[in-house]
Amino acid sequence: MSNKSILVVDDDEDIRSLLTYNIDKAGYDVDAASNGVECLEKIKKNKPNLILMDVMMPEMDGLEVCEQIKSNPTNSDILICFLTARGEDYSQIAALEAGGDDYVTKPIKPKVLLSRINALLRRTGNNSSPLLQASIRIDYNKYIVYKNGDEILLPKKEFELISLLASKPCHVFRRSEILNAVWGTDIIVGDRTIDVHIRKLRRKLGEECIATVKGVGYKLIQ
Repeated sequence: MSNKSILVVDDDEDIRSLLTYNIDKAGYDVDAASNGVECLEKIKKNKPNLILMDVMMPEMDGLEVCEQIKSNPTNSDILICFLTARGEDYSQIAALEAGGDDYVTKPIKPKVLLSRINALLRRTGNNSSPLLQASIRIDYNKYIVYKNGDEILLPKKEFELISLLASKPCHVFRRSEILNAVWGTDIIVGDRTIDVHIRKLRRKLGEECIATVKGVGYKLIQ
């Protein structure tokens, strides 16, 4: 069982029930709140590792709640993933500017959502993870990769891709796994997109760090 905790914040009772059921089934400690005010009260008592939060809610919208959480040094390390319905007058830029760490569009398949949750929670715990016999390290909090001590800033998707591969060194990640975990289902991308990002990572981190398993996917070489 995981010791990571997740707080689901949504004013729709059916969505809360669906999300908490699947998150609990995946082994996480999960709690729920029906609005932003309740969310802020709950994190005073039990600080979660991650909050899945709807944007459009009564009393306080998700952006305002996120800004309050991130402005408090005690809670600034809480990961926040926004949930929003298709067609809302809302953008991913607004989520990130408010301090959000990720953004998913409803409806989303539970399996895909759990992949996104897993990817986000890999940033917590150890702030820095050794890879490739310690020649490469990832600082999950600062979104920075270090190679032989040199700082390498990566775009968000490249960072998430190397973090995914690093979560299980030598494990072969199928292309479908990579697409679901890094891009999700709200954005349509093809295999070519993965290849381009892998090529960019190799150019920045070294050709030898990522191996191609033909017809299957990619793996990080330990």
